[in-house]
Amino acid sequence: MPKTRLAILIGPKGRGTNLKAIARACQDGRLEAEVAVVISPAGDSPAAQWVREQGLTLELVSPKAEAYGGGLLAVLRAHSAEWVCLAGYTRLLPTEVLNAYAGRILNIHPALLPKYGGKGMYGSHVHEAVVAAGETESGCSVHLVTERYDEGPIIFQVRCPVEPGDTPETLAARVLELEKQAYWQAIAQAIKRPHSA
Repeated sequence: MPKTRLAILIGPKGRGTNLKAIARACQDGRLEAEVAVVISPAGDSPAAQWVREQGLTLELVSPKAEAYGGGLLAVLRAHSAEWVCLAGYTRLLPTEVLNAYAGRILNIHPALLPKYGGKGMYGSHVHEAVVAAGETESGCSVHLVTERYDEGPIIFQVRCPVEPGDTPETLAARVLELEKQAYWQAIAQAIKRPHSA
């Protein structure tokens, strides 16, 4: 039975923690999928370097390109991608891609959505807000991607305590460990569901 083909979109500067977790889950059989292509706006990030070292396919697509939406969609189709996973990619996706892959684009967010989501809420900004608000619980959420930041249906959440004395950095480290497990498990669930795209 052919494996589901994933495209993973990464950001220009990331380390690729979630990318690596997904790729390893594919490689060792925990996730019945394969990484068809990794798409990045820049080729010099630690994550992009890791992709090359692993022998995975890396495509560079600049969001500043005039025909960005069409170009991104062409790359996805050229690699027969069936699902798109955002891993450190913080831009809104072009309408062409959202329409072509409706219900088949996933993102992971380092908080319990719908709290602490939306424009500008990524990375350390999220954990700073959670700690500042005095929350006793945080975690991560995997959701379907739509035309608005972090507002797509939530399909998977994992929780952890916010400990007394936590800083944004200590909380970020705890949530990141959850993300490494949550994302591939969410993908495994999602690709088994029928979709209407």
